[in-house]
Amino acid sequence: MKTKSIMSMMAVLAMGVMLSCSSGNTERTDDQATSAATSHPKGQASVSDNVSDRNILQVAVASDAHTTLVAAVEAAQIEHVLVNAGPLTVFAPTNEAFNLLPEGVVENLLKPENKSDLATTLTRHAAPGSFDLEALKREASKGRKIYMATGDYLEVKVDGDNVSVGGANILATISTSNGIIHVIDKVIASN
Repeated sequence: MKTKSIMSMMAVLAMGVMLSCSSGNTERTDDQATSAATSHPKGQASVSDNVSDRNILQVAVASDAHTTLVAAVEAAQIEHVLVNAGPLTVFAPTNEAFNLLPEGVVENLLKPENKSDLATTLTRHAAPGSFDLEALKREASKGRKIYMATGDYLEVKVDGDNVSVGGANILATISTSNGIIHVIDKVIASN
């Protein structure tokens, strides 16, 4: 008896799957096929609403001063990292900070064959946890370094009201739904 009911449930499920797959228009246009082939899954990074507080990625995308950073995040295909629940602290170089790099460095990193190096460079700018300015100052006063997502440790320095991490000065701080963004004036180099 149990075997018959299991078989019946499986048949109903199979029919439901077949019906859902065959319903609607399943043909793709050439544009849709090309778009699907050239895009990558963005998961939660593609979700947006007008009700929730903005996450780190949404704040960066809306910032005119971070278009290079956003382009790099998209080229490295790590958008999902910036929308996860967190908390996450991101040290976000401005466009001007990227412009300070030697000529050709950014263009070279943005090439598809350098995606892994680009992801590592960007990940060096993210710390697990929530470090507002006061938390960074406390870490500096204790002589501690900040652990970054790459496994690097960056030194925090405080000089009066100025705070720097890994040699980059913090220009502004923005709270988001999943962490904190510190706008910085230079790209953090590897140790």
